[in-house]
Amino acid sequence: MDTANTQNMTVIGEDVEIVGSVKCSSSIQIDGKLNGDLTCSGKAVIGSGANIKGNLNVDAVSIIGQVNGNVTAKDIVELKASARMNGDVRGKRLVVEDGVTFVGKAEVNPSGAATGRPAPAESKPSAEPEAAAPQGDRDDDKKGGFFGKK
Repeated sequence: MDTANTQNMTVIGEDVEIVGSVKCSSSIQIDGKLNGDLTCSGKAVIGSGANIKGNLNVDAVSIIGQVNGNVTAKDIVELKASARMNGDVRGKRLVVEDGVTFVGKAEVNPSGAATGRPAPAESKPSAEPEAAAPQGDRDDDKKGGFFGKK
């Protein structure tokens, strides 16, 4: 982060716990707890000691701590090595470092254009008939498969 952005950054310390939504027009760093949504038109930094229980709607975000909620960013989502993310992520770019715990779905769209969501893979009809499996495999299945052979 350059020094011009750090001068306009709001910092919420480790000893602060906020219950409710936070909205800001500049950048923000949260090192404490937030039980509510964060809306930020700047960059958000979720510090190593931070614990967020809510959704994030930001321009860009760097997550080092814990987030339980969905993240939507206009630009980049960075999940640093110690991050624990439990929720869906949506943004133009996504960076995931080794060591991250991420439970959720990610939608990365570099063009930023709104797209319709494709149907999940399991609900799409199969274009290939089941005959794609070798004939011998199907006969083995009828006899109990590999383990059913004597």
